Amino acid sequence: MGKNLIQQRRGKGSSVFRSASFKYDIRSVYPKLNNQNIKGNIIDIIHCAMFSSPLIKINYENGDNIITIAPEGIKVGDVVEAGDNAVVRTGNIIPLKNIPEGTSIFNIEGNLGDGGKFVRTSGGSAKIVAKMKDFISVRLSSGKLRKFAPNCRACIGVAAGGGRLEKPLLKAGVAYYKYKAKNKYWPIVCGQSMNAVDHPFGKKGSHTKGKPHQASRNAPPGRKVGNIAPRRSGHKR
Repeated sequence: MGKNLIQQRRGKGSSVFRSASFKYDIRSVYPKLNNQNIKGNIIDIIHCAMFSSPLIKINYENGDNIITIAPEGIKVGDVVEAGDNAVVRTGNIIPLKNIPEGTSIFNIEGNLGDGGKFVRTSGGSAKIVAKMKDFISVRLSSGKLRKFAPNCRACIGVAAGGGRLEKPLLKAGVAYYKYKAKNKYWPIVCGQSMNAVDHPFGKKGSHTKGKPHQASRNAPPGRKVGNIAPRRSGHKR
């Protein structure tokens, strides 16, 4: 009997796996590199389904209009700065080499000019741990230490939208639209609860246990799921 693997279901192109990418035409960036400080006014707060935190639209005095991740506590009409000598204040974009140790930062550039690649989720923040001549050591929100180039820029503060997951979903319909907006596969059902045509572990009844999770190295593609040629199985004695 043929089995449908998850990659085969995705390739079919059903609405479960399709992404509404036309909604994701917003890109979070930083202003162009400039040795001088430039001031900007926050003119709008934007919601985009692709980002977990809200976005802000900034109009800088040099003519740049950018959209970037909003820091916590910011509002329309506030003035922010970007540059090497900008004041360490919430919403300002400053190179890591000019940010004091222990300052909360987010949306950190991995390479100079990429617009921010690290610590972008809602409520996320990182802290500068140590500053060396060739690199800056930053403790990310995951607890991992990572080294960045001194000229890479970051935004001061904490990414807005913290506590987003504390609100209960209350019903499955809300969860459906939540995951569909970001093209996340949901709901995730265990294999043994599926029909036999949908998964190698599937049977006619969900109350019965599935098949062994060990699969041989030479098993056909429809059965090669679970533990592939494990060195050992069972409880450790």
